[in-house]
Amino acid sequence: MVKGTLGNPLVALAKEAVEEYIRFGRTTSTPVPVPPELETQAGAFVSLKKHGQLRGCIGTIGPTQPNLAAEIIQNAINAAVGDPRFEPVSEEELAHLQYSVDVLSHPEAITSLIELDPKRYGVIVESGFKRGLLLPDLDGVDTVDDQVAIAMRKAGIFDGEPLALYRFEVKRHRG
Repeated sequence: MVKGTLGNPLVALAKEAVEEYIRFGRTTSTPVPVPPELETQAGAFVSLKKHGQLRGCIGTIGPTQPNLAAEIIQNAINAAVGDPRFEPVSEEELAHLQYSVDVLSHPEAITSLIELDPKRYGVIVESGFKRGLLLPDLDGVDTVDDQVAIAMRKAGIFDGEPLALYRFEVKRHRG
């Protein structure tokens, strides 16, 4: 794992994973031993920005890997090459990318919009098999109504469909 290059081991791992995959087509190995801050299991989102604009963002609501290190590696690569909103990242772009890693707390069910705060909590909306998520503290998302509407749109949930709501907090790591 690249230590100290970005000041944050989670962000450094995401950057290393993307660069290794884009340059050489290889998946970065999970560090051995796994550093203590990466031993836990949790959902995580990796976001890539280029010149301040979103370039890719993929994540998991809950853990899908044996530890946070493996979760970050998988999601970083998917953010770079698997976000359907963007073309895969090119090698020429690597020098221009900024990385952030959001580690999610366990989602908790809520019964009212009053329990949300778009700056503090992310939101998960569910209706049947449809589910959408929006991270907290995003530029341009200033109200609970905006936050829930965007999450519903991402999930393909329409007004009037039965809706279950969950909130979660994130620990955001930036390089």
